[in-house]
Amino acid sequence: MEYIINISYIVASVLFIFGIKMLGSADTAKKGNRLSSIGMLIAVIVTLLGAGLDYTWIIAGLVIGSVIGIVAAKRVQMTGMPELVALFNGFGGLASLLVGWSEFAHNPDFSNSENPVFVSFAVIFAILVGGITFTGSLVAYLKLSGKMGGSATTFPGQKIINALVFIAILGLGVLFVFTHAAWALYAVIVLSLLLGVLGVIPIGGGDMPVVISFLNSFSGIAASAAGFVIMNNVLIVAGCLVGASGIILTVIMCKAMNRTLGNVLFGSFGAASGPQQEVEGEMKAISSEDAYYILEAAESVVFVPGYGMAVAQAQHAVKELGSILEANGAEVRFAIHPVAGRMPGHMNVLLAEADVPYEQLCEMDDVNDIIESVDVAIVIGANDVVNPAAGEDPNSPIYGMPIINVHKARSVFALKRGQGPGFSGLVNSLFFRENTRMLYGDAKETMTNLVAQFKD
Repeated sequence: MEYIINISYIVASVLFIFGIKMLGSADTAKKGNRLSSIGMLIAVIVTLLGAGLDYTWIIAGLVIGSVIGIVAAKRVQMTGMPELVALFNGFGGLASLLVGWSEFAHNPDFSNSENPVFVSFAVIFAILVGGITFTGSLVAYLKLSGKMGGSATTFPGQKIINALVFIAILGLGVLFVFTHAAWALYAVIVLSLLLGVLGVIPIGGGDMPVVISFLNSFSGIAASAAGFVIMNNVLIVAGCLVGASGIILTVIMCKAMNRTLGNVLFGSFGAASGPQQEVEGEMKAISSEDAYYILEAAESVVFVPGYGMAVAQAQHAVKELGSILEANGAEVRFAIHPVAGRMPGHMNVLLAEADVPYEQLCEMDDVNDIIESVDVAIVIGANDVVNPAAGEDPNSPIYGMPIINVHKARSVFALKRGQGPGFSGLVNSLFFRENTRMLYGDAKETMTNLVAQFKD
């Protein structure tokens, strides 16, 4: 039976690897997701074949978890997907924490282990990373869902306090590894949960996609540590895959923002470093009818989607307008900033849902090379990723972050519900430019009106 289980774990691990590989393309992403799911199903089934398990609790857990998962997946809208991902990351971290705690409760002195020091280290590491992931993800969820302000929350001495908490965790962890003192373990649990909160509250809304990716990596690392605690090979492999892929994605996104991971985690995005430049001019509105006449004559149009498109569920109307413009002789592109939306790949998923041709999706650098020749750039609910302050205001929190330079297009239409700042709380100077006109209202309704203008 042990031989069969290990062979099955190898098969499951191979399916995980191929599944993750296939997620790299929009054409194969669904198949990759199914492949990984099959791998996890195999891993769960063969693990349940192990001896000494209480199937009453296992079946109860499977039923309850499955019901919650199905209901959550069915009910969530695309606007709620980022916070759902944050919750999934958090509960993955909590599961790893509980595995470590359970192992200690079951075997307090680790006398049943071949290497008590290693197992006790794995326990404390699973609890540390799992605790940080759990509460950090909850804070991310609260920020993304609007239940907590999206701007950075800072207070005097914050970094020093965080450092002291982390040092205390390390000291207590070492003490536990060599003494197995229960009070040290419980102290690490409390401080890890506290550090997760303190570590994420100073990170502003503009960095949420990076935070989601980083916490996803942490949940994988915590799972891998839990695998070492219970000596489960497939859990170790799966955790390492999630941890490594999450870290790689985090680094890629940081490079796209021209920032280091340390700056994202400790830079307090949203807290300005000095007096910011005053925005001159006024936001000038335009009607759908007048926008139609400009679009009707355009030879080149670039759509720049943001979270506002997700809120309005406007992707299908955007795709329809793009098709009409293309049929009218315009060259149509969709410019995707690496951190647009509130989770990695948010805009790509929305546009794929609307069947936007993959070849029309363009990276930021490719669009910036031709942006000055673009007749109309249509910004749909995006803010920081098109804010010229990133290159013009040294005191801006986003200064130095590469943006899509839509302000260099001949005309810019910005779709926005109102005149307030975006999720990160920053005023966008693009909206005050001479070549920018504001289309106020629901993005889906606005796009539908523009489509109707072409059909009349």
